[in-house]
Amino acid sequence: MSASSRIHHAALRSKIMSASEAAALIPAGANVGMSGFTGAGYPKVVPKALAERMLAANAAGETFRIGVWTGASTAPELDGALAQVDGVELRLPYQSDPICRQRINAGQMEYIDIHLSHVAQFVWSGFLGKLDVAVVEVAGILEDGRLIPSSSVGNNKTWLDQADKIILEVNRWQNPALEGMHDIYYGTALPPHRKPIPILRPDDRIGDAYYRVDSSRIIGIVETDHPDRNTPFTAPDENSRRIAGHILDFLRHEVRKGRLPANLLPLQSGVGNVANAVMAGLQAGPFENLTAYTEVLQDGMLDLIKAGKLNCASATSFSLSPDALSELYADLGRYKDKIILRPQEISNHPEVIRRLGVIAMNGLIEADLYGNVNSTHINGSAIMNGIGGSGDFARNAFISIFMTPSTAKGGCISCIVPMVSHVDHTEHDVQVIVTEQGLADLRGLSPKQRARQIVEHCAHPDFRPALRDYLRRAEASSPGQHTPHLMEEAFSFLRNWQG
Repeated sequence: MSASSRIHHAALRSKIMSASEAAALIPAGANVGMSGFTGAGYPKVVPKALAERMLAANAAGETFRIGVWTGASTAPELDGALAQVDGVELRLPYQSDPICRQRINAGQMEYIDIHLSHVAQFVWSGFLGKLDVAVVEVAGILEDGRLIPSSSVGNNKTWLDQADKIILEVNRWQNPALEGMHDIYYGTALPPHRKPIPILRPDDRIGDAYYRVDSSRIIGIVETDHPDRNTPFTAPDENSRRIAGHILDFLRHEVRKGRLPANLLPLQSGVGNVANAVMAGLQAGPFENLTAYTEVLQDGMLDLIKAGKLNCASATSFSLSPDALSELYADLGRYKDKIILRPQEISNHPEVIRRLGVIAMNGLIEADLYGNVNSTHINGSAIMNGIGGSGDFARNAFISIFMTPSTAKGGCISCIVPMVSHVDHTEHDVQVIVTEQGLADLRGLSPKQRARQIVEHCAHPDFRPALRDYLRRAEASSPGQHTPHLMEEAFSFLRNWQG
């Protein structure tokens, strides 16, 4: 099958061009909305051709940089290629590329770390300036000009609606059976014209299967045949299995208490090996007829669908290992009625999350004695990846769970500290903290009660005495203090590591 068979709109075939020709249509200084979310559905060839233009400009002593807006992280062919040639002036809202990270922390690239649910309204409101160009991967173009989304949705609807000019990559590698899997909702509006999002269950479909776009704004179409860049998951280690075991025990307890139904509530799980281990634990657990309302579909959720445990999964993107993606695409019809891919302003919509009663499970870098969580920064000031969607879910979940191994750097650093060096999720949004050591249920506890739970259940035994001592002396220094701290020692764990 030729690539051109994916382009059924006769007039748009005249706009087919090479990646270099398309990249030449993007001016220096432009804000460019790129498709892509966790290594899925990103443009594969135009960013690389654009990087080559930037490299040539650098050699000529010229400056050629752009603003790059995406759904979330992408891949080396996009983030890495543009960052390598110093071609990114501003990046948002989430990244995980090591070259991007290095440039951000060196002060060579501006970065806006923003809740994923907020991006679309920021763009529609003009807070970020004008969106000049959209570069969006699609799986095909219909006769009437509607676009078949590919393996992620992210912010693509907003980019296509808002950009002055549009460049499409039509990727024949994307499985044609993706058609019909998406749910693109066109009912959002800015205040005071907002209406309720009519999702009552995770499997509700409320929109269209396609993107609608004014074809006159499409200035170029590039045909590609390139796979998504997916990262294998490592097999769950002992710590991950123990964390998963604690969470499963907790969920069983909540069902026995009558606080959760027997099939739980819709699940959300962040990206990573620990989150994937929790999904593997659920496969072996007693829960049936599960649902998911999340932002990414990982291997563990796909396995739950295969096992007949998960009835439906609503997300904005795939985030699958190469093997899992190959398996999915080889038999996509089997999963089509169980998976929905939505715009991230809907997958991460706070009101929908709150109404559905999502159980949110996300990772962290460090948590402190009172339940504040740092999920983005190293040593207080260096960005790691970004907050992503964890805040959207944690703040609005029925149960908000954060999980991590109790130590890092081979056991040299405690992930439970007196005071976090950067706060992404305040103690008010953190209900449960889990490490391989145990689980601390913080609901209904005062700050000092939370501190004791976290130290005794979550901290590693090697660091527990020091944390107990800190808490004892903090309480003694100011009797009756609501949240006791020794401010001159609050970051002592960090200073000891740096020293």
